Order: sequence, then structure tokens, then C-alpha cells
Amino acid sequence: MNERYFTDFHIAGFTFCDGIDVFQQLTIGSALTLKAEPENKFDPYAVTVYFNETKLGYIPKEKNKEISKFLNLGYSQIFEAHINRITADSHPEGQIGVVVRIAKRDDQP
Repeated sequence: MNERYFTDFHIAGFTFCDGIDVFQQLTIGSALTLKAEPENKFDPYAVTVYFNETKLGYIPKEKNKEISKFLNLGYSQIFEAHINRITADSHPEGQIGVVVRIAKRDDQP
């Protein structure tokens, strides 16, 4: 297993966010941005998933706590998130798969 692997998930809440507006632009390998949303009234560990400036949804609640803690402490550059699965004919909550890895340091090959 890749030593930089951290987690993977399907984007939660895709149905309720703006992913449909950019769906045709999404490809395997597309870079995503993770942002903590501590003011979220449903989940204090909520982490949003963005493609450029478009909010696609959230990291599922059962997988967001550790990432949220790092992001809230200002370590947003520690993670790399990319699309690793697109299944257009699945239910919207299962259409986009994401893999999160620990970012390479500048001194790593």
C-alpha cells in the first residue's frame, strides 16, 4: 500500500451542492480542495470538498474527524485530494470517489 495513503470516500451531499454544474469537467485525477467547516450546525467536524471554487459536497461524517482537526489547526497543505472514481450511472451520493493522501514534502523523491 502507498505509504502516503490516508483515506478514501464517496462525496456525501453531492445531491445538495453544486457538483452537477461542473460534473462534465470532473475527471479521474482532478485535484480537489478540502476545507473545514467548523460552524456547520449538523457536524462540527464537517469538511467540504471543492473542485476549483465549486462546492461538491462533504467528506462523510464517519471519515472526517482527523482531517477536520488538521485543517482547523491550519495544516491545509498536508493533504492532497483527487478524484479516483467517477460512476455517472450511480446514485448521486456514490458518483464521485475521492482518495486523500499525505502531501509529499519538498525533500521527498
